[in-house]
Amino acid sequence: MKVKDIIMLLILAALWGGSFLFMRIGAPVLGPLVLIELRVLFAAITLVIFALVTRHRIRILHKWWQYFVLGATNAAIPFTLISYAELRLDAGLAATLNATTPMFTAIVAWLWTKEPFTLKKFSGVVMGIVGVGILVGWGSGARGSQLWISASFSLLAAVFYGIAGVFSSKHFKGEKTMDMAIGQQLAASLLLIPFSLAVLPHTMPSKIVIFSVLGLAILCTAVAYLFYFALIHSAGPVKTLTVTFLVPVFGVIWGELFLGEAITIRLIIGLLIILASVALVANVRLKKPQSNRSTSSKIS
Repeated sequence: MKVKDIIMLLILAALWGGSFLFMRIGAPVLGPLVLIELRVLFAAITLVIFALVTRHRIRILHKWWQYFVLGATNAAIPFTLISYAELRLDAGLAATLNATTPMFTAIVAWLWTKEPFTLKKFSGVVMGIVGVGILVGWGSGARGSQLWISASFSLLAAVFYGIAGVFSSKHFKGEKTMDMAIGQQLAASLLLIPFSLAVLPHTMPSKIVIFSVLGLAILCTAVAYLFYFALIHSAGPVKTLTVTFLVPVFGVIWGELFLGEAITIRLIIGLLIILASVALVANVRLKKPQSNRSTSSKIS
């Protein structure tokens, strides 16, 4: 990667990692449904404004029902599930569990499109299960049960991301990425409106919660998508996927810096095992560069 691409990759990972911080702050106050409705609505508005300023012609109505499916599976449902999980889970733990998305994507692709499920992928899935077990722990009693229920919400969100990934590969070939971002955020906001209106908070949230909502919607969603598009255009989709390994790292860092969440040995071990499982499932390989006298490696 070029230096510019590496900088964009780090910014993207920092923004997406920050989303778990903002959800941890906003969900207990606004409730998961209202928080995510505000997230996708403000993100959609921001992206539409950007499209108008750049004179991008938005084309989404020709695939209206596909965008509703994408909005549900890639935004409305998983965002809400993660917000429910973060009512009890630390932001860093939620971000780490979300890194299992490639693992579930491989399973969904195998069941849905009959994509080969190799021994390497199977080993990655097994390793990922072990990593989740280490992260969440095996505590008994009410606290242990609540922790596992919350973790299950995060893992179910990763399942929906996997479904969305396979669905988009089948139904959105040739579509512009900006249209896909706008379409899914608008669809998600429309789907969540009736549910969020039923649980509106009765008091005005604090400034920190308002800033968290704006940060979540504008920075971690709208601006992050713009960096994502730019990175795909500059470095290609394969190298852009390396952001998967960085998002949980930033999620853990932001949680420790701003919320005082403890970085435990168990968290570090679980994170490393899950990232190793992602590398197996995604078939990440290290190759030596072709340049002479070079001994460094790169992810391909």
